[in-house]
Amino acid sequence: MSITNYRAARDLLLRLREDRDGALERFEWPDVGERFNWAVDWFDDIARGNHRPALVIAAADGSRVQRTFDELATRSDQLAAWLRDRGVAKGSVVMLMLGNQAPLWESMLAIMKLGAVTLPTTTALGPADLIDRIARGGVTHVICGEDDVAKFAEVPGDFARIRVGSGGQAGEGDASGWHDYADAFARPAAPTPHPGTAPNDPLLYYFTSGTTSLPKLVEHTQTSYPVGHLSTMYWLGLRSGDVHLTISSPGWAKHAWGCFFAPWIAEATVFVYDAPRFDAHSLMDALRRERVTTFCAPPTVWRMLIQADLSGGPGSLREAISAGEPLNPEVIGTVRDSWGLTIRDGYGQTEMTAIIANTPGAPVRDGSMGRPLPGCPVVLIDPLTGALGDEGEICLDLSAQRPMLMAGYVGSPEQNARATEGGYFHTGDVATRDADGFITYIGRTDDVFKASDYKISPFELESVLIEHPAVVEAAIVPAPDPVRLAVPKAYVTLAAGYEACDEVALQILRFARGRLAPFQRIRRIEFSEMPKTISGKIRRVELRMREQELAAGRITTIEWRDDQFPQLRQEIPGR
Repeated sequence: MSITNYRAARDLLLRLREDRDGALERFEWPDVGERFNWAVDWFDDIARGNHRPALVIAAADGSRVQRTFDELATRSDQLAAWLRDRGVAKGSVVMLMLGNQAPLWESMLAIMKLGAVTLPTTTALGPADLIDRIARGGVTHVICGEDDVAKFAEVPGDFARIRVGSGGQAGEGDASGWHDYADAFARPAAPTPHPGTAPNDPLLYYFTSGTTSLPKLVEHTQTSYPVGHLSTMYWLGLRSGDVHLTISSPGWAKHAWGCFFAPWIAEATVFVYDAPRFDAHSLMDALRRERVTTFCAPPTVWRMLIQADLSGGPGSLREAISAGEPLNPEVIGTVRDSWGLTIRDGYGQTEMTAIIANTPGAPVRDGSMGRPLPGCPVVLIDPLTGALGDEGEICLDLSAQRPMLMAGYVGSPEQNARATEGGYFHTGDVATRDADGFITYIGRTDDVFKASDYKISPFELESVLIEHPAVVEAAIVPAPDPVRLAVPKAYVTLAAGYEACDEVALQILRFARGRLAPFQRIRRIEFSEMPKTISGKIRRVELRMREQELAAGRITTIEWRDDQFPQLRQEIPGR
């Protein structure tokens, strides 16, 4: 059976969880045969008769929902049978627009069991974005929460509509044309038969976050995430029986990474803390109360946690992980000092699974993303010369086995050609590698710029700024300059208790100047909230465009420049 090889590869990584060298030497991506369906072949196999909790959702109001593995297998069978009766078939595209509620996980499994394609979508989208995504994704069915039903009144299209949480009895569809999700569980259903999906058949569509351009539509196959996330399981350090929490919003690929595939590959419990607003104290209480053993959060969450009181300890935490954007060394040091745990950073994209990481039991270089994970053919390529080396764009060698990589961008041969030019998959991210193989992020190819003929990495400067107590967030972009071509300008979001004024600007510029090389000097500063994508990533492209508008005199702003503070030059001669 195809699942035998899959289990053997999984078990090898579990055994070698803290032996990276052994895993690199012995791990091979499993051959899953000519047909493979993760929900039927793997999940059902581990779930039938398994009454351990597979999913626990704890809400800020104290409510709690729990599903065992066996319950999820049974409920996804019922839902699959009901969806089949409503036209969901192999190859259908189902938009899934749900928050952190049990139907999200039930639907993912049910859609997969039918051989259909899931298009997860954040609930933050409005009608205009929905129109675009439904058209580009070829959506045939929509499953959404009751609170979002009204958005679809403005969305044209011949697609079936299913609502979750209406509380009504819609039967075969009420006057508005919406079916009621709850009707799926009115009668029992036999185990869903295998849909006959091949390894390269489509499984998931994801829109990228669009930090530098319009979102691209990524296609993942029956293997690229289900098999590829063996690497993510290894990076997270998961064990069977663990309770794992990943902070991520539904609709984004990271949610599938840490809230679906990786934990259930390891046969761990997915724990979700569902709160309308982030509160560091409540989150830490939930971590301890639910005995969470492995915890992954984006840098923004870690920065908020270290501003809270960490004296209560980490509870049952064994692994602390960060992902989404590079993590500042200061945060790693604070958590290590308070909890005795070292946050392990890692790297991947919507287009792939985790490919670079600091792994359990291995040494960690603060500020480094780590080293290539087992089975991941990572290389660095000079963007100008195309030569392989120790500084350049992070790429995957397409001549090697690479099941962790997407099938491609849907409906965009031009983007696919650019992304795979020269026999490598190009991530658009630039990094350096030291003599021991540790890879450190520099920035997006679009974000790195030159000032006075020196290459400037925004992330390096931002990492310094974020250490100042007045700075919550920072973004560095090039500001046009008649002498130096460009100079580094900092956009800064201030912490509570600080106001935009000469004194604070001077403090921050002085702080940065004392910690950066002369060529990295931050010349300008502006206090502002950051433009962000729906997923919360800073859109530096908007800030760069804004600087062009300022330079052209089309807009005005209030900013502080280092040359208006003569004391800076006096304090640090030669700078």
